[in-house]
Amino acid sequence: MDAEAVVRLRAVIGKLARQFNASSTGEGLTPTQASVLGLVAARGPVSMAELTELEGLNPTMLSRVVSNLAEPGLIERKADPADLRAGRVEITDHGREVHERIKTERAAVVSECALRLSTSQVNSLVRALPALEALAAELRART
Repeated sequence: MDAEAVVRLRAVIGKLARQFNASSTGEGLTPTQASVLGLVAARGPVSMAELTELEGLNPTMLSRVVSNLAEPGLIERKADPADLRAGRVEITDHGREVHERIKTERAAVVSECALRLSTSQVNSLVRALPALEALAAELRART
């Protein structure tokens, strides 16, 4: 891939990420809170250390985010049975409902925007999904 294409790809991925995050604030969560809630929903009970790594936040910031999610009952803090000094978080039923609404809202925004694209553009996006997923996996493996 040439340098110009790499710069364009990185720029468009950044724009998409910001726009996706901005489209899901109807639940009163910040983009970071919605992201952490999604990780906990997807991975089941997860350690604070793993969340720190996955989300790319420092432990103090993550602790604040987790507290803000625990306060309205979206997630619960638990002791890690393997290491009582470490904490784990898991999603509550209420948190799962909120997460599902966020996913539905995000999907609706993407679907609505995709309706304004040509059939050829939509097909190109669908065909690009495996390559984008592989790129995401490679980027994740580097960190």
